[in-house]
Amino acid sequence: MKEQNKWSKVDAYFNDKLLAADPVLDAVLDANTGAGLPAIDVAPNQGKLLYLLAKMKGAANILEIGTLGGYSTIWLARALPEAGRLVSLEFEHHHVVVAEDNLRLAGLADKTDVIEGPALETLATLEARGYGPFDFIFIDADKPNNPHYLKWALKLARPGAVIVADNVVRDGEVIQAHSTDDRVQGIRQFIDLLSAEPRIEATALQTVGSKGYDGFVLGIVTA
Repeated sequence: MKEQNKWSKVDAYFNDKLLAADPVLDAVLDANTGAGLPAIDVAPNQGKLLYLLAKMKGAANILEIGTLGGYSTIWLARALPEAGRLVSLEFEHHHVVVAEDNLRLAGLADKTDVIEGPALETLATLEARGYGPFDFIFIDADKPNNPHYLKWALKLARPGAVIVADNVVRDGEVIQAHSTDDRVQGIRQFIDLLSAEPRIEATALQTVGSKGYDGFVLGIVTA
């Protein structure tokens, strides 16, 4: 608990110094809380990291798997150029409603589409709907399906695309080969696929902060 308090204070310090005051994002988080959504949005500094990665990539077509209330969606969509587009996939109807309201509040409704339904079903429809290929993909949904999301990400990505997957450390539980947690096993299978996949170069970083002890995978599609 003592370490968690320190991590949160360090996050607050950097956020105060490096992130401008943002009433829109504050209102989005308030709306998510008011709507009863779980408090599992990326932290503000992590949202800024997603924004910077997408900006550095020059991403014009972004895919997000897992919308929740649209907080990370807004960070990513803000990195888009004028004619850019983001599509986000969300299973829960209530989350879709909240996210679409938040995207309108942020002035990003014309650049974003939230598609409702199981992601493994909607991913199969994206090309027919005119989406993709994508140059930035953020995976932050149900962890047991991460191996399947990676396979789809590789199908839908253009060469050079950036792929980011969140919550891959699971408080260190990712090293437990015999874990009975299907989220941990999903991440382990995801990492095994990455290690064997010649079409992507990837690494993983451990993080601590206001969201506790976790980490993310960062990869670049090479072919």
